[in-house]
Amino acid sequence: MDFAPEVTELPSTNYWGLAPFLRASIAGEDLRAMAQAALERVGQNPEAANLWLNLSTLMFSLGQREAGFATQNQALALERLFEIKAKTQPAALRLLVLMVPGDVAANTPLDCLLEGSDIDLLNYFISPDSLLPSPMPNHDAVFIAIGDAPEHRPLLAELAEKLAHWPQPVLNSAKTIPNTERAQASRLLQAIDGVLMPPTRAFCRATLTGDITRTTDLPTDSEPLVFPLIIRPHDSHAGRDLDKLESAAALQAYLARVTAAHFFIAPFIDYRSRDGLFRKFRIALVHGEAFIVHMAISNHWMIHYVNAGMYEEAQKRAEEAQFMAQFAQFTQRHQAALAAISARMGLDYVCFDGAETLDGQLLIFEIDHVMVVHAMDLPALFPYKAEPIQQIQRAFRQMLVNRVAACTARLAAAQSPQPLDQ
Repeated sequence: MDFAPEVTELPSTNYWGLAPFLRASIAGEDLRAMAQAALERVGQNPEAANLWLNLSTLMFSLGQREAGFATQNQALALERLFEIKAKTQPAALRLLVLMVPGDVAANTPLDCLLEGSDIDLLNYFISPDSLLPSPMPNHDAVFIAIGDAPEHRPLLAELAEKLAHWPQPVLNSAKTIPNTERAQASRLLQAIDGVLMPPTRAFCRATLTGDITRTTDLPTDSEPLVFPLIIRPHDSHAGRDLDKLESAAALQAYLARVTAAHFFIAPFIDYRSRDGLFRKFRIALVHGEAFIVHMAISNHWMIHYVNAGMYEEAQKRAEEAQFMAQFAQFTQRHQAALAAISARMGLDYVCFDGAETLDGQLLIFEIDHVMVVHAMDLPALFPYKAEPIQQIQRAFRQMLVNRVAACTARLAAAQSPQPLDQ
């Protein structure tokens, strides 16, 4: 199955998902103009839930969170089930994707990963009083796309119970999604040979704003955290309010400007290569098999692919291309560690951002299933990316096909008449 991008002309009344907007943003198109057009469509047809949800996605993409939530609420008041039809019809599979209301980082963006596939996506936004669609649409498998958050835990617990004996295969079990919480993930991934994930601990503001008299250690109710350290709010994504702090005074200055109530703190690990540059990669684990998504190079420890100079510097792209081409050597080098990571996380599909330390350890920054994986980078700049991303897409599709086939075989065996004893 070859995956191809969606056409650029979008049917005006369809639900589009995130993929077309992300593709437009990467291509440098004007999202504000797209938002204005979406707003006009809503004005012409205010009862169309699809149009409200498209507008909501655009608002979130533009950083307009208040407008994003308001328009999303309007959409979900009208409808909670939104279909993204496969480019290839008839579809090979219909996947029911369970999601929660939220911004573009709240759920796994499967429409980006499966853009151009032959899989219909039935995106259902759950609520406390409506965990599953009613009536239930025809589907071949269920994928739980909900990202971990404290407010999602009760919903995940209820889903785990409700889907425990579901007749169709369920991928990314609701019981295992809390494993991606930063502190929990750091506990799960400790003591794996060849893996380094800094111990991550949760703190409330009241604890951090207490009397700190030492400038080297941060007193806690257990062991101290030694500066420098990394801090971020609980709900931080894409580096929002992420900072490196060198002292207790820097911590208090950080708390004065960041108003969050809860934070994650971890020791800072200097992961510079011998040439003084930082290198961070994203890896997808599909049914335990590792695939490279990208690798960014920067002179700053906090790396984001879009501002690491990958678009501007051909030398960096050449190094990324070589890393991706030789990824089999990487997976062989870290084979046992990657297998242990997948086993401990317990998710069918998960991604992690990481690096290699100078002593050859696999350093894990964060791991979850809501990271964006896509095939939208401009071919003129990134001709080497298409095949590695298609490998992920094919592996994900094959995982679905295999799980559905195995489930069908089990049901057939259970329903077939058993031979009488002779």
